[in-house]
Amino acid sequence: MQGKKRVILVTDGDLYALKAIETVAKAIGGRCISQSFGNPSERSGNELVKLIHQAPYDPVFVMFDDCGYKGEGKGESAMKTVASHPDIEVVGAIAVASNAHSLEWSKVNISIDRYGNLTEYGVDKSGVPDVELGRINGDTVSVLDELDLPYVIGIGDIGKMAGLDDAKRGSPVTKKAVEILLERSEYYAGKKQGTNSQKNKGK
Repeated sequence: MQGKKRVILVTDGDLYALKAIETVAKAIGGRCISQSFGNPSERSGNELVKLIHQAPYDPVFVMFDDCGYKGEGKGESAMKTVASHPDIEVVGAIAVASNAHSLEWSKVNISIDRYGNLTEYGVDKSGVPDVELGRINGDTVSVLDELDLPYVIGIGDIGKMAGLDDAKRGSPVTKKAVEILLERSEYYAGKKQGTNSQKNKGK
């Protein structure tokens, strides 16, 4: 195996999310693990790791969904396995909002509203800025804080948001989230390479 597979975690797995992620993956030259589709998730973490390694391109998008299960469900358990695998580099996560305000939440670095605007607040399921600063409510997000991810972006319900993120429109909100994650990833990779170059010059 040559290098680590770059993976983007998505905390939603229904049919709308599948269509949106497949659309965005195709647009940027990545690959969606369509078998990670499920509401709730059905594939185990080890099964998903095998599928990720079989993907010919990256970034690889993997969906996880607990369907409102309280506590750590199968989707979040699978997410932990994928995120901790030594041959996988998690670029970041797209944390998807739901109406489960009293159940689970996660910190986010930034959110994108239904119109594609960046906000320091979380957003709700419809993609409207929420009252919480830097956090989002969802049903498959509680383990994100445990994973020490490089970057987490909050968005509304993927593929929906009053039709503004519909796959037929290219899922522009989801696509923007992906573009930001990849930009951040390349930025930090460049900083690391620059640091190493500076060290080598001093030898």
